[in-house]
Amino acid sequence: MSVEILDGATIVNFVEDDEVFGAIVRERFSHLDIDGDGVLSYEEMLRELQSLRVFETHFGIDVKPDPDELSSVYGSLFLQFDRDCNGKVDVGEFMEETKKMMVAMANGIGFSPVQMVLEENSLLKRAVERESTKVGA
Repeated sequence: MSVEILDGATIVNFVEDDEVFGAIVRERFSHLDIDGDGVLSYEEMLRELQSLRVFETHFGIDVKPDPDELSSVYGSLFLQFDRDCNGKVDVGEFMEETKKMMVAMANGIGFSPVQMVLEENSLLKRAVERESTKVGA
């Protein structure tokens, strides 16, 4: 993990760089596609969602969420990605929903710089790295 400064423009510029963003999202997709069949099943996506521990912590303190509520939230998130509702997420669906989520984060952050703790290889960390590479060039 590292502490980084970013703003909405950092994220928007990253998402709009089709070559870099596309390559990074395809790399992430391949990492999640455990069985290598070219699509993500609910189980493959669930593994990633659970690893984020978004609902299992509150301001860094472990909490025990209601299992039914958790299952419902994870199911809804999967459906956000599964645009054609065929029970699988292909790379195109994954790319579009990831882009949509990143733009929503950019809009939420706005254009005032914020300091954040970012995990290595996270999409936000990759956005910051892309920006520093562009500035350094």
